[in-house]
Amino acid sequence: QVQLVESGGGSVEAGGSLTLSCAASGYTFSSYCMGWFRQAPGKEREGVATIDSDGDTSYTDSVKGRFTISRDNAKNTLYLEMNSLKPEDTAMYYCGASVRWGIYVSDGYCYNPGGRDPLDYWGKGTLVNISS
Repeated sequence: QVQLVESGGGSVEAGGSLTLSCAASGYTFSSYCMGWFRQAPGKEREGVATIDSDGDTSYTDSVKGRFTISRDNAKNTLYLEMNSLKPEDTAMYYCGASVRWGIYVSDGYCYNPGGRDPLDYWGKGTLVNISS
């Protein structure tokens, strides 16, 4: 049974930092595309950062230069280091994983040959609140 469990969310002031973690189990963590997504109140979920099995990364424009996605395959854990946080970063952050082959990353999403990959598994989320 695949499980993704996020942690590390919290409340910080603008300009601060947080590091999110996503502990994965139940599948071959290192082989597939994973990413961080977020959903703010009243908005659709959006891709933030993704990383494929080769370690290639992608980011949505609004977080480039501030966020860093990484993965520790030995620990089956995905990370998102967030710096220079802004109030507009406030959202529920979700970890997601695709178990499809042939995935590549771009603009904060995983893509398969047919287009944006919907991902197969999701965590329950961790809340990030940034105050001004």
